[in-house]
Amino acid sequence: MSQNKGAKGGASTKGKKSGKSGSEDKREDVLQAVLIADSFQTRFHPFSVEKPRCLLPLANTPLIEYTLEFLAMNGVQEVFIYCGNHHEQIEKYINSSRWVPGWRTCPFTTLEFIRVADARSIGDFLRDLDKRNIMGGDFLLVHGDLVTNIPLEGALAAHRARREANRDSCMTMVLREASEGQHNTKTKGITPAFIIDPNAKRCLHYEEIHPLQADHYVTLDPTILENREAEARTDLIDAEIDICTPDVLALWSESFDYELPRANFLHGVLKDWELNGKMIHTEIVNEGYSARVRNLQMYDAISQDILNGWTYPFVPECNLLPGQSYRLWGIGVYREDDVEVDAGSEVLQTIIGKDTHVASGCTIRNSIIGRNCKIGKNVRIVDSFIWDEAIINDGAVVEHAVVAEKVIVGKEAHIHEGALVSFGVHLDNLTEIETGRMVSLLDGYGKLISPQAQIVGVEGKGALFQSPEDDEEDPDSPSNLQKSLIYSLEDLDFSDSSVSTLGDGDDSSDDESGRASATASHPTSRSRLSSFASDDSGGPNFYSFHSDAVHGLLDVLRGISGNFESEKLEFTSLRLANNASDAAMRKAVATAFVRRAVELMNAENGALEPSKAAKQVLTAREGATEFVMDVGVGDRSMTEQVEFALAVQKACASSAKIIDVAKAGNLLAAMLQQMYDLDVLEEDGILGWWEDDRGKEEGLIAGVRDKCQALVEWLENADEESEEEDGDDDDDDE
Repeated sequence: MSQNKGAKGGASTKGKKSGKSGSEDKREDVLQAVLIADSFQTRFHPFSVEKPRCLLPLANTPLIEYTLEFLAMNGVQEVFIYCGNHHEQIEKYINSSRWVPGWRTCPFTTLEFIRVADARSIGDFLRDLDKRNIMGGDFLLVHGDLVTNIPLEGALAAHRARREANRDSCMTMVLREASEGQHNTKTKGITPAFIIDPNAKRCLHYEEIHPLQADHYVTLDPTILENREAEARTDLIDAEIDICTPDVLALWSESFDYELPRANFLHGVLKDWELNGKMIHTEIVNEGYSARVRNLQMYDAISQDILNGWTYPFVPECNLLPGQSYRLWGIGVYREDDVEVDAGSEVLQTIIGKDTHVASGCTIRNSIIGRNCKIGKNVRIVDSFIWDEAIINDGAVVEHAVVAEKVIVGKEAHIHEGALVSFGVHLDNLTEIETGRMVSLLDGYGKLISPQAQIVGVEGKGALFQSPEDDEEDPDSPSNLQKSLIYSLEDLDFSDSSVSTLGDGDDSSDDESGRASATASHPTSRSRLSSFASDDSGGPNFYSFHSDAVHGLLDVLRGISGNFESEKLEFTSLRLANNASDAAMRKAVATAFVRRAVELMNAENGALEPSKAAKQVLTAREGATEFVMDVGVGDRSMTEQVEFALAVQKACASSAKIIDVAKAGNLLAAMLQQMYDLDVLEEDGILGWWEDDRGKEEGLIAGVRDKCQALVEWLENADEESEEEDGDDDDDDE
């Protein structure tokens, strides 16, 4: 079932597929797929040193299963799997699974493995595929870490129609629009920017932006925009689902230096389109789930989406693998057969595999536990991943970490946030694995490491893992942002000025009024991404930032996770990743605080009046007031205070969709009163907001504003009394 080749592709094949034989015509209705099972990356080290990424467990199911299920549900008949490192493990797994062609359980007529002995990149794979000449027509190009339930019938039909109209239409990228509140799977660190002709659905330019850039610009050839409309889109989830013609492979062969499908191939082909004559289109969908497990952060995010049902039908209770027996037990808890949870243990929002035993007194929340695991007494596991056959002994704590197969964690040991403990490691009693540390039995070359007692304890097995690339890479490279479970900019070296440039010169307008923001005072001759849509709420990257920022703040306000000190760092990183403007920052802060206040007002038990809800949301959590002051209002200038008050007003007006207008108005008045009492807003700031015409627009905006009349009159009277007192003091001095 395998095809082997000792050398990769070389010579150019430009134009060689311009014609088709009769046999190729007959194969037009056979949908083929190429599955890339090696990413040539180290983002999953130390785990991928021993096992390929595509076989790592995602919600207790090997990653490649999700990809193969997607291909099957979309009618793929022939699958070609390109394997690199650990190819023998992949072949062994598939050959012992339900995906063997000829078996009743397999929907594919063909499934073949292809190995290229000296491949060093995805580009080498695809140049080799071009030389084999086995793609008879349209084919899907996907990766073995893909999780998606998107039906491709419409995208395939649109692709074929474009190809029939113009044979130079060679590829269609299926992209998922990231709408508010539905996905947390946009890649962090790198922001893909697509310049698209919305009428022709043609991709005109592609570029990647990373958060350490001082300037977030996309430089375009002016001829791209001649006689056509263009949109800049950074709100798209790109899981790299490509519908290709054989011409795509010819283009790979023409450029031997292309290694990556997006950063190299897509960017290069679009840049040279006048030379190659080929067009690449997009099919943007707004329903369904689509993501790639590109790194450990995405592994974390997609695992949570599976647990919360966003990936249906790829969810635990659908039991993707033969022999799985997951059922829903209580709220958000999925258990297989023969799971034992002793009395006195609390298990919430968790998946637990077969034959696992949880002893008494444990707390397990928002985690995934594999099969045949042994969890001792009084263990605490939060936001973590425990793979098959792991043993967590009495009193141990695992916080937002990954513990691989057959790991033994000693009594009272503590694995801190972001730690990665690889296959077979033994941690002695009372061991403490610090935040972000990687512990393994093997080094980056797969060789056994001598145990380090200072890391794993005297009786432990394992040592700190160091990737072979660590000594070669720039420590401030953006690629480092994708090598840990926790996304953080804390250890990277960039100045405050590089952060401030995101707001400086941002020609953003207020999100609803269309008026220019008071902070946009630095015009520039070069166009930022936001210049394609000056309105923040309609901007290409607004919805991703807004959703992530609001939900992160709500988690802190609800006391679910984190604190405002860490949230401030997360906010900064979100702003960097999304090129968010000051207006977007204000709106996110205002929306989150108002939304939490509305939750308190609508609580089934102990619902609060608007005044008490406003006070609690601004003062109950330590650091909340300072966060609003520093992030929401900013530099405390009069202009910034007016802008933030407007943002709160609009958030309250939006809340009138779920509470009546009178309550929304009372909440606005209470929020302004509390912010005045807490010195977040000054008297002149509130009075300046009251006089601003943007707050007087008809509809809900004006409706909630009316409830603030009494507060404004009180402030005006207080101001007049203060002036009179000042005047009396002056008279006395005379």
